[in-house]
Amino acid sequence: MRNTIPLVALVVLAGCVAKPVAPRPAPAPVARPAVVPRPVPPASTDWRDWPVTTGDWVYRQEQGGSTALFGATGANAVLTLHCDAASGTLYLSRQGAGGTPLTVRTSSIARSLPVQPTSAGPLGAPTYVAARLTARDPLLDAMVFSRGRFIVEQAGAATLVVPAWAEIARVTEDCRR
Repeated sequence: MRNTIPLVALVVLAGCVAKPVAPRPAPAPVARPAVVPRPVPPASTDWRDWPVTTGDWVYRQEQGGSTALFGATGANAVLTLHCDAASGTLYLSRQGAGGTPLTVRTSSIARSLPVQPTSAGPLGAPTYVAARLTARDPLLDAMVFSRGRFIVEQAGAATLVVPAWAEIARVTEDCRR
């Protein structure tokens, strides 16, 4: 009997071993809807909501007048306002070519300005076109007091969204003296 107890124990333990189970088949692929990106809200049609062009205004007092230059640090100015104090004339210039007018839009005025190409600089320098304004032109005050920004457009060139900073007023006042 002594030998039967371990034998019975082995039989009982052998019955505890699980029977091999057949592997489950892989689940059928579930059709998932295609990921659709969220729609991008349309860009505002109101230029006052557009992001400002990268850059800062810099004021320079020069012989015969003053200049405010707008552009990215370390790059050529994309927009300038120059006062010729002797004639009381201001020149609004932007990088570009051709004779298509500049359109300046402020929060109170929109006006088209005829332009002339400026003299060519050194080889490889950008070209500019300039519009002539008198020192008392109301467009200058509109640029100064525009609600945070104004834009300068020219056909065939990128629209400039320019902050209305004090440098514009300084150059304008320099020409009104």
